[in-house]
Amino acid sequence: MERFRRRDRQMFSGFTKGEIEKMEKLLKESGLQLLNREFCRKVTQGFNRSSGRAGKPVIKWMEVYNWLQSRLQDFPKNEKRMSEIPKACPSNKTQESSQRPEGDKSPDLSELEFEARSSKDGAWYDVAMFLTHRFLRSGEAEARVRFVGFGAEEDEWVNIKQAVRVRSVPLEHSECQKLKVGDSVLCFQERRDQAIYYDAHIVEVQRRMHDIRGCRCLFLVRYYHDSTEEKVRLRRLCHRPAHQF
Repeated sequence: MERFRRRDRQMFSGFTKGEIEKMEKLLKESGLQLLNREFCRKVTQGFNRSSGRAGKPVIKWMEVYNWLQSRLQDFPKNEKRMSEIPKACPSNKTQESSQRPEGDKSPDLSELEFEARSSKDGAWYDVAMFLTHRFLRSGEAEARVRFVGFGAEEDEWVNIKQAVRVRSVPLEHSECQKLKVGDSVLCFQERRDQAIYYDAHIVEVQRRMHDIRGCRCLFLVRYYHDSTEEKVRLRRLCHRPAHQF
């Protein structure tokens, strides 16, 4: 599974020893909560105003973000015994319209949002916040997340590498021509007893003329979790993120 940080991105290496120690401490205390624009900007401002940065190049907030993201992936293993992972049942994902820049395969870090896969039903839900993180004996990292619309009693531990990714984006009517057979999507599965989002791939596309309501094309999708197939319209599909941890 592809990591969020692009492999061809050159990492900034001009941090002072004190700045690195500060970020290491923050990472141990807060983990994934650091990965947002406002926090990284505050850290960057503090570095640039400190006496230790006098005479050195000004740091950009993206350089702090990239360092934290890279360090999180390589964080030392925690050999402490871990408690049992609690179960949870998060709420339905809220589908909101969002515009993606043409040809931009990287997520917009200025408005970065995440989704996580619940271990209870295998479906994906929007993450309201990352509460903390831990490392298992295997070296794998887990984050305790709070899902949008649910309280603390529904918090859940999820595998960061396998079950956390940048939020999938609902497709606009004008984007239907981009979808083709074999593409992976996030599909809103509607059943009598539930309506949640599952990963799927497109098996067949039936192109139809658009009207005042928008796209009228039909997409036959096959869900990954149970291999069932269903014909759906574009409004039930989300664009899968190109980058994952």
